[in-house]
Amino acid sequence: MDQLLHNALGIAVRKLLTPLVRILLGAGVPCGVFVEQVKRVYVDVARSDFNLPRRKPSISRAAVLTGLNRKEVSRLWKSQADADEPAIDKYNRAARVISAWLRTERFADARGGPASLPFQLDDSTQGPSFSELVTLYSGDVPARAVLDELLRVGAVEHLKNGNLRLIEHAYVPAKGKEEKLGILGRDVAELLTTLDHNLNAKPEDALFQRKVLYDNLPIECLSGLRERSSVAAQELLENFDRQMSQLDRDETSVNEGTGRATVSIGIYYYEDVSDDGSSDTTSRSRGKAGERT
Repeated sequence: MDQLLHNALGIAVRKLLTPLVRILLGAGVPCGVFVEQVKRVYVDVARSDFNLPRRKPSISRAAVLTGLNRKEVSRLWKSQADADEPAIDKYNRAARVISAWLRTERFADARGGPASLPFQLDDSTQGPSFSELVTLYSGDVPARAVLDELLRVGAVEHLKNGNLRLIEHAYVPAKGKEEKLGILGRDVAELLTTLDHNLNAKPEDALFQRKVLYDNLPIECLSGLRERSSVAAQELLENFDRQMSQLDRDETSVNEGTGRATVSIGIYYYEDVSDDGSSDTTSRSRGKAGERT
């Protein structure tokens, strides 16, 4: 690799590792544990993404690519991969239920918003219920388990008549760090994968990746920016959710097209305030719109 590119990559890696290491240190994870995970990922990626054409992956090739010795690679190669975290499955199921509640006509009220739902129907009543919603959009997980999770994170509340009302338009774990760390691992990995694609793609094949940045804003404007960006971003994501759900073959009865693709559209908000109340960014720009790799 060209030395300039190598140096630029080193700087970028240190920048992206800084918040990650802050999280690790805050959780009491020592460097050695992190290094072990890095070694494992090096071997996994060498094995899955850097195979030679018509050749089976080998310990020797992984050792050459990663710089680890064959004994170390063999140990990591033979160890079982971590099982998918239960927190991720919990997130996916709860998020699907909220998404369907927001966009599905059967579970909407007269104004088009999410209707309040009884937990389940008795023999004398008809109409939609929370149990039906879970059955349709969360697989074989018991409706009571999904309800308990949505109540725990504050996304649903009980009304006086016993019905359930949706009060949050997204599943955001408010308490458990396990769920939040699961989201961290998946969402950051998706963003980095997009960046990796754009580093090597032709301009016409690049995936959308933009941001707006200003680095000399007064602190007094931040609360308003947070609120307005949250409202606008939520509306945009709900719009994409409606569009994509009409195309997803798990969500509709339509079974057209070939292959199986996953698409994720994410939005984040970042702010940084220095101790003295002024931006600590060395450069002073008038703002950048549309910045991308």
